[in-house]
Amino acid sequence: MPGFHPTPARETPEVRVGMLGYNFMAKAHTNAYRTIPYIWWPDAIQPRLHAIAGRTEVKVADAAQRYGYDGYYLSWEELIADPEIALFDNCASHHMHVEPTIAALRAGKHVLCEKPLALSAADARRVRDAANAAGPNVKHMTGFNYRFVPAIRFAKDLIDRGLLGDLYHVRIQYLQQSIRDPDAPMRKVPTPESAIAGSQAILGCHAVDLARFLAGEIATASALQPRFVPERPGPDRTPIRIEWDDATLSLVEFANGAVGTIEASRVATGRRNSLRLEINGSQGSIGFDLERLNELQVALADASTTDLTGIASQDVMVTEGQHPFMNVWWPAGHIIGWEHAHINEIHHLLRAIVDDGDVAPYGATLEDGYRAAVIADALAEAARTGRKQTIAYD
Repeated sequence: MPGFHPTPARETPEVRVGMLGYNFMAKAHTNAYRTIPYIWWPDAIQPRLHAIAGRTEVKVADAAQRYGYDGYYLSWEELIADPEIALFDNCASHHMHVEPTIAALRAGKHVLCEKPLALSAADARRVRDAANAAGPNVKHMTGFNYRFVPAIRFAKDLIDRGLLGDLYHVRIQYLQQSIRDPDAPMRKVPTPESAIAGSQAILGCHAVDLARFLAGEIATASALQPRFVPERPGPDRTPIRIEWDDATLSLVEFANGAVGTIEASRVATGRRNSLRLEINGSQGSIGFDLERLNELQVALADASTTDLTGIASQDVMVTEGQHPFMNVWWPAGHIIGWEHAHINEIHHLLRAIVDDGDVAPYGATLEDGYRAAVIADALAEAARTGRKQTIAYD
């Protein structure tokens, strides 16, 4: 019939979200929550942006309005005490990941905590233990979003299918120039936590997680962690001695016999956000560059593999409908961007919450966050002592 027809109401599962923090990662996560309902249609979940929390009222009130949250709190304690919140999303500063996340788990909230889970293995163990104590009905995830880049998931599929054969060599590097200028004043005076918030904690944890995700558990590690700039100007330009590492270079052995190099740097001039990896096996190799995140370099000894169009070596555009996640995005050949990994990641968590499903093995749980922290501690000890460290988890 002609005329205006109201859109019919549709019942969808709702998950009420409480967000801690309001800056960069909170923006990325909120974008995911707002996008998910219409992208995964009709398999829709409705995240309800219930509350956001931060210490500075003018900023958190502005964020609540900007992002579309129903309201805000000025403390994480009040946020977690809110009975309406089902999912606690911790996008606060690194040193604020542990205590609020533990409190949320003890309150029975589902949890998404950004990386690094903690700045020490001991603290990460406390978070992991709280997750275990909460039981299987409480879903939890560490924010290792690169697991949800279609090319990375496609790489894992190839490895899991055995198309690379026995893995030989893994190379991963994550490079940025965020603190390359030794004369740039810091935004705030370093806290005691800053001493262990160097390149490995901030960037290298992503590289370590991808190594574990794609190639398996790391058995031993050796490392160098240079401090190229021992002194930097503080906010008032008073010189401050620096305790963190500017870069980490590590040599690792995997439990399956592969060997690898993992590198992280925050003083790599010219690198804004460069994450690269290559994995060589007895029957094939893969290569990935985040700055070309829709592509996966693939070389296989078996040139008859049909889903690679019969070509032994090529740059695969991971934008076809049969590639991971791409059936919900754009027509074949249309690329996606950095933010889509967060959307894919958070949808995975919401689906686990609604369906009482598993976050692992594709999503990184708080156990994975703990293991990344154990490896970070081992690398620091290896750099300090000059001795190879054996990786062991409690």
